[in-house]
Amino acid sequence: MTATQETVKLTGRQAGPVELTVAEAGAGRPYLLLHGGGGPQTVAAFAGLLSNQARVITPTHPGFAGTPRPDKLASVAGLAALYAALLDEMGLTDVTVVGNSIGGWIAAEMALVRSPRVGSVVLVDATGIEVPGHPAADFFSLTLDQVSQLSYHDPVKFGIDLATLPPAVQAAMPGNRASLAVYAGTTFADPHLAGRLSGVTVPALVVWGDADRIVDPDYGRAYAAAIPGAQFRLLAATGHLPQIETPDQLLAAITEFAGVLQAGDAAR
Repeated sequence: MTATQETVKLTGRQAGPVELTVAEAGAGRPYLLLHGGGGPQTVAAFAGLLSNQARVITPTHPGFAGTPRPDKLASVAGLAALYAALLDEMGLTDVTVVGNSIGGWIAAEMALVRSPRVGSVVLVDATGIEVPGHPAADFFSLTLDQVSQLSYHDPVKFGIDLATLPPAVQAAMPGNRASLAVYAGTTFADPHLAGRLSGVTVPALVVWGDADRIVDPDYGRAYAAAIPGAQFRLLAATGHLPQIETPDQLLAAITEFAGVLQAGDAAR
């Protein structure tokens, strides 16, 4: 389904005016789809797949893909507040927030914002917590090839060849990396997040690739254990980017989760 894209001007609670690039496709139940450090292109194909059965809103984190980032917008919590403001601006309700990698961290923070517009969250190989004995990979010390090796079950098939990327994507990569460092810091974690997750009150699904070596499955299990009532789903032959490597598995997990929630709503 063809997506439309627009620039939305918002006032962040701490960041001031923010120009936010937002793509949208599909109709029906609303999903907010949040990309990881690889940029919006890492979720674009999956947004199209999900939009066959739902309304999918996909923002570009300010600073990624050549977009401007206000200096005051410098944390994951700030992004979570910004996206809560976006849901307010769009007048959406019962939104399922789906995030991969740092996008999953943002989704977790959105669950803690207590926005009445967020109905549930799906954390897909999310970063953000500290798990003793299971640290996130030291992303900023790795080459692109090394990141690919750790990110995919089958890096030969799905790994990135920089030379084949469109020039615009190549040009945006340094800005993506710099913005990621600002938002996530060097450790990709908030030492207090795991403890704060006990305050999540919306339904949560934690989805993890069984071959993820950026943040391993035990890290994912710890994430789910920190959220009251969260479900944990392990995807076979899948790395850190299920939306690219096994999109049908990820879609099935999200669809099943949504079906359970809708059945619960109907029974009340």
